[in-house]
This record gives sequence, structure tokens and C-alpha cells, in this order.
Amino acid sequence: MIGTIANTIAIIVGSAVGGTVRHGLKEKYQNVLFVAMGLAATGLGINAVVQNMPNSTYPVLFIASLAIGGVIGTGLDLDGRFNRLVNSRKKGKDDDELAAIDDGGATVSSESSDLGRGLSTAIMLFCIGTLSILGPVNSALYGDETFLFTNAMLDLVTSMVLASTFGYGIAIAAAVLFCWQGSIYLLASYLSPLLSGGLMCEISIVGGFLIFASGLSILKIKEISTMNLLPGLFIPPIWFALVYATGGFGGLL
Repeated sequence: MIGTIANTIAIIVGSAVGGTVRHGLKEKYQNVLFVAMGLAATGLGINAVVQNMPNSTYPVLFIASLAIGGVIGTGLDLDGRFNRLVNSRKKGKDDDELAAIDDGGATVSSESSDLGRGLSTAIMLFCIGTLSILGPVNSALYGDETFLFTNAMLDLVTSMVLASTFGYGIAIAAAVLFCWQGSIYLLASYLSPLLSGGLMCEISIVGGFLIFASGLSILKIKEISTMNLLPGLFIPPIWFALVYATGGFGGLL
């Protein structure tokens, strides 16, 4: 867990530095950072899909995962709940301030919406990746923290850029990352037979599409409720658990 703790601290430090720098940036520079982060997220998502798709054991599993996960997430209104949670930080401000338009033409409520979009992107970038998934596994099974320390350095830089665009609130993603990697660490200790390379591959494909969707949202090409698709990440583990428990469904797979 030392690597996970280091990764969490790196995001908090990066968010603090980026959030501080943000106050000194003019709007035109913030807009450039928005575009940069949108392009980066889009590229990372495509890269994850392209790298892992050829190694997929079940080529249509990612389609089922996104579809089933989207239905579940929409039913639970995860995106709405998430945005309401983010916007609650503005609760103490009066209605006039919430409706007011600032000099740049943006509303206070849109700032909250931007933070929600930034946080969802941060969570995807920090949690859905080879290093972030395999790191806790290697830590639990072999005591090797190399992946997690490497990931910490990458997330330090990423959180600085994200916070310089969306503000200090990006630090909230550190708590999500800690719970995510902590859960993988605990599961790896008890369910090592299930944590195969095939499972990691399928999760990475689904995660790649989610990161790509986040990039499209930031670039305002297509507004996608990424949080509603998040349950799709849990479909591959459930599928692999069923395959393992039934012996490949009686040898059919």
C-alpha cells in the first residue's frame, strides 16, 4: 500500500500546485488548457483501446459492458448525483450570485459543471490505466511498488495540469484513487486466480472508451454522461468470475 499512498499524495500535491497557478492565468490560457486536456484525454483513450483490442479474448465484451453499464448508471442517475455532489460546494452562495454572469460570460453554475467534467476526467485518467490497475496487483502479490511509484510521478504532472484548468477540486480524485487501488490491492490478496492478463485487457478497453468519451465532453464535441457509463468497468470482472466459477460454462468457452 506504500505505492498507493505515494500516488494519492502526488495527486493532492499536484492539485494544490495547479490550483494555485490557475488564479494567475488569464481566461485565454485557461481555454487553451481545456483544449489541451481534451485532446490528451481523447488520445489516451484511443491509445488504450488500440493497444488492448487485439489482445481481447472476448471481442464483444466491451460492447456489452458499455451497454449494460450505461443502463445501470442511467438508472441510478450516477451523473446527476455526481454533479449535485460537486455543485453542493456552491450551496452557501445566494441565488443572485449563482445566476450572475461574470466578465468572461460564464456563470458560477457553469464553473461547477466544469469542475464536475474535470473530476470525472481526472478519475478516469488516474484510475483507468495499466499502471494504476497492475500496480496494486504487483504490490499485493510480489511487494513490488515500481508501477505505483511510476504512476505517482505521472499523476503528479497530470493533476497539476488538470487543477490549473479546473481548480483545487481535482484533489477529490485522490480519494477515489485511494479507494480504487486499495480495493484492487485487497482483492488481489484474496482473488489472485481471477486477476489474469485477459481481465486487465478487457477492463483497459472499456476504460479506454470512457477516457475517450471524457475527452469528447471536454472538447464539447459531444456531451457524454461518462459517470453513467462507469458501471461498465465492473462487467468484465463479473464475466470472468462467472467463467472461472463455472469452468468456462461447462467447457463451452
